[in-house]
Amino acid sequence: MQFRHYNQLKVFTIVAKIGSISAAAEELNLTKGAVSHQIKQLETTLGFKLFERLPRGVALSQKGLAMLNSTEEGYSIIESRIQRLQNDDSRALTVGVSTYFASRWLSPRLTSFLDQHPDIRLRLQPMIELTNLANNGIDVAIRWGSGHWHDVESILLFACPAWPSGNSKMSAVVVDKGLEHALKEATLLHDSEHSAAWREWFSAAGVTWHDPEKTLIIPDPNVRVQAVIDGQGIALNDSLVEGELESGKLHRLSKTALDSYGYHIVWASGTTPSTDVLSLSNWLQNIA
Repeated sequence: MQFRHYNQLKVFTIVAKIGSISAAAEELNLTKGAVSHQIKQLETTLGFKLFERLPRGVALSQKGLAMLNSTEEGYSIIESRIQRLQNDDSRALTVGVSTYFASRWLSPRLTSFLDQHPDIRLRLQPMIELTNLANNGIDVAIRWGSGHWHDVESILLFACPAWPSGNSKMSAVVVDKGLEHALKEATLLHDSEHSAAWREWFSAAGVTWHDPEKTLIIPDPNVRVQAVIDGQGIALNDSLVEGELESGKLHRLSKTALDSYGYHIVWASGTTPSTDVLSLSNWLQNIA
């Protein structure tokens, strides 16, 4: 038998909770006779009594009590799923990303993700310091580096080695006087005060590390690229500056690169990635 009497089931649930047909009728804005009629129809459909009629009010029968437990369980499941759907609709998947990476790699590819996952709403959150993800409401982020981080879980998206770059004037200095001379004379541009990238590059190149007299910290990668173009120093850049290399605005100054560096998918350490985060992660890895 396919049950179709859900309105009557609602009336039953209210009467059962209140324990009075009169009080239930008042809450439902129905007459007492209308409520009694619906209860009798439901009992006829089910084939058993839901209530024992008392001089004052009603009491649930044994099967009526079992029915009430079933309806309350069912309504609880429905309410839980409604709440989850409402939360899913109201909250976007927040992706922390630098404007450098977003504009040069991610944004041109996003249409395919949105086409494949129309149920996921993305929110790109521009960030310079990709730390404290949970505190900043970030579900997942794309971070560049060696991957040796303690505050996040990470998956390598793709390797993207870094190498020294300068403008045309700096390139001419390297050709004329050598790279080591240029490194000693030029300002080294860093992405953060505690970055070890330059020290690691010196080691990879077999060049003795020296604490440079002139340094400039520029956390924003796009600003750092422009600073190099403007002749403010030498920076470690990667293949995402291909456009500037082709136009001659930037020049690669050495073949030595930080081969272990790249872009990683990261989320806060100690947290379990959601299904939406996993969907985005899988998509990113498939297109990288």
